[in-house]
Amino acid sequence: MSIQGVILSLTVLLSGTHIDVQETHPIMKFEEINAQQVSVSSKLSPKQAKAVIGKKATATVEAIKNKNMKQLKTMIHPDKGVRFSPYTYVDKKSDLVFKPSQIGKLPTSKTVYTWGAYDGSGNPIKATFNQYYRKFIYDHDYKNIKKVGYNQTIGKGNTVNNIRKVYPNSIVVEYYFGGTKKYSGMDWSSLKLVYEKKGSKWYLVGIVHDEWTI
Repeated sequence: MSIQGVILSLTVLLSGTHIDVQETHPIMKFEEINAQQVSVSSKLSPKQAKAVIGKKATATVEAIKNKNMKQLKTMIHPDKGVRFSPYTYVDKKSDLVFKPSQIGKLPTSKTVYTWGAYDGSGNPIKATFNQYYRKFIYDHDYKNIKKVGYNQTIGKGNTVNNIRKVYPNSIVVEYYFGGTKKYSGMDWSSLKLVYEKKGSKWYLVGIVHDEWTI
C-alpha cells in the first residue's frame, strides 16, 4: 500500500468512519501502449495470412502482370503509397515511393529514375519504369507460379531481409520462381507484395524483388 493509503487508513481508524481505499496505478503513456501492441498480422500463420489476403494478392499480381494501373492504384495505400525495392533489403532512403495518383502515368513515362543501386557493383539503377518493371518487378510470370508463401520466406540469398523491420505490421506474400536446372537454381527470383492495414482494409505498401545476390 502507498504512503497515502496508510495515512487514509489511520484516519479511518481514528475517526471510526469507513472509507474505501483503492490503490492507484500510473496511467500508461501512449508510447508504452504502442510498444505493447504486438503485430498480429506479422504473427499470422501462412494459412491465416492466406485467408486474409489471398484474394487481394491474386488480384494485385494480375494487375501487375497486365500493367493495369487503374486497378493497381485502388490497391495502393492512400497515404503511404507503394515503395519499390529492387532487393529484399528495403532501403528507406533510396527506394522510390509513388502515391496512387502517380502510378497511372508510369508505364508511358520516359522519365529515367534512380531506383537504388545494383548489387555487387553498387552502381545506381537508372531506368524508366518499364525497364525497371522488366528487371525488378515482373521478370517471370509470377501470376502463374504455384509456389506462393504467405508470411513465410521461400527464397533465401545473401541479402539481408529487413522487410519485417521496415513493415512490422504487414502481411507479406512471396511469389517464388525456383530457377532452372541449367544454373542449378541459382537464378531463382521472387516478387514480394507487402500489405498494411488502414481501418478495415488492407493496402499495398511495398513491391519487393528478390534474387540470388553476391
